[in-house]
Amino acid sequence: MSEKSVVDNVSKQLFIGGQWRDAEGGKTLDVEDPSTGRVLTKVADASVADGKSALDAAVAAQESWAATPPRDRGEILRKAFELITDRADDLAMLMTLEMGKPLKESKTEIAYASEFFRWFAEEAVRISGRFSMAPNGATRLLTMKQPVGPCLMITPWNFPLAMGTRKIGPAIAAGCTMVIKPASLTPLSMLALGGILTEAGLPDGVLNIVTTSTTGKIMEPLIRDPRLRKLTFTGSTEVGRMLIGQSAEGLLRVSMELGGNAPFLVFADADIDKAVDGAMLAKMRNIGEACTAANRFIIHESVAEEFSTKLATRMGAMKIGRGTDEDIEVGPLVEAKQLDKVAQLVDDAIAKGATALTGGKALDGDGYFYPPTVLTGVSEDATMFREEIFGPVAPIYTFTTDDEGIAMANNTEFGLVAYAFTKEFSRAITVSEKLQTGMVGINQGVVSNPAAPFGGVKSSGFGREGGSEGIEEYLETKYVGLAL
Repeated sequence: MSEKSVVDNVSKQLFIGGQWRDAEGGKTLDVEDPSTGRVLTKVADASVADGKSALDAAVAAQESWAATPPRDRGEILRKAFELITDRADDLAMLMTLEMGKPLKESKTEIAYASEFFRWFAEEAVRISGRFSMAPNGATRLLTMKQPVGPCLMITPWNFPLAMGTRKIGPAIAAGCTMVIKPASLTPLSMLALGGILTEAGLPDGVLNIVTTSTTGKIMEPLIRDPRLRKLTFTGSTEVGRMLIGQSAEGLLRVSMELGGNAPFLVFADADIDKAVDGAMLAKMRNIGEACTAANRFIIHESVAEEFSTKLATRMGAMKIGRGTDEDIEVGPLVEAKQLDKVAQLVDDAIAKGATALTGGKALDGDGYFYPPTVLTGVSEDATMFREEIFGPVAPIYTFTTDDEGIAMANNTEFGLVAYAFTKEFSRAITVSEKLQTGMVGINQGVVSNPAAPFGGVKSSGFGREGGSEGIEEYLETKYVGLAL
């Protein structure tokens, strides 16, 4: 399909109770093409009443959906997986148009996103409890797993499809209904997914999609509604803290995938070429706009110059442009605000003594382009040591001893993921144990996998998505005592 056809083929309305409908009063919000800064299309801009209608639909569908056989729920997910796979090219183009990442990156995300549906299609039939005898032999103990109930899901703009499928997949498998609010910057991928799930046979009201430009205004009444039983959010720690506070009133089940400040450690014995390969993945995946992106490159002083030079050569050679061109490797950042933030972080680091080996300044012209940048001599006083960059910038720091490097890595309020490169097995184990993160990549630059639990510690949140742990977030445990 052409770019226009791909966009035109997606509904721009709210999806509530199995029906596509306009927002109250016909209000719309603009969706921008970040490579040009121009409006791509418009989608419905929901009101408070629209949000309530979506929750009404989810509540109404909950009982019958929970009673649906697990195999049937799994088959819907399997069918949706197949439909996503069949339409990967069009979905990738849609994602690139609204978010900016190169087509190759978008296709990678489509494959990743679909795998959550395949994984949880298989998990749906593996929900189990247990039966045992009480220690005194007088009674029997039965435990069973049941769906939590209606869920509210709030997803970010950086992975418009995958951040949805890894929440929707386990909820469907567990028997929960949902209201999902995609990011206003990138709503089209989620709207396309709503159509696919309907085609796959998902009953009316199980999934409801609310697009809005006033997230807080629309979501807070739903979070405080006593009928809602779970809140799951992927986004900034600042917003996560606020949502947790709102959820306390109803004592909701909450899972939060929040900010990151990932360290990338390279020890003296590491294979430097492999470390650079890993760094390219850990830094440049999704243009650096990922909570898992390497944010602080902590390199042993004996190999820092070699690593920095090779990384700068690789990053400096990447082709920048509109992501719809097949040979483009670096697309635009998602919006002007994000571009300004990255530029300010780099300017701050340079003002405090850093040197740009490549990049270092925003590109002129249309769109929100920032070139891949490698900085050496970065001070720990630089703001980017403490804050997520969310852009294609690799700051280099150095260390002398293992303990010093690990201490630098842990010197952050965040704890989502860390990367470490070493040839020594014992060091790999020791470092993995000492790093204060929910995930660790040893000699690899990507850790995300639908079959593995994704999540962090400290200010990076709590709860896990993916793996066998992922479905537990949507299940309650009930105990039944059986007298004989």
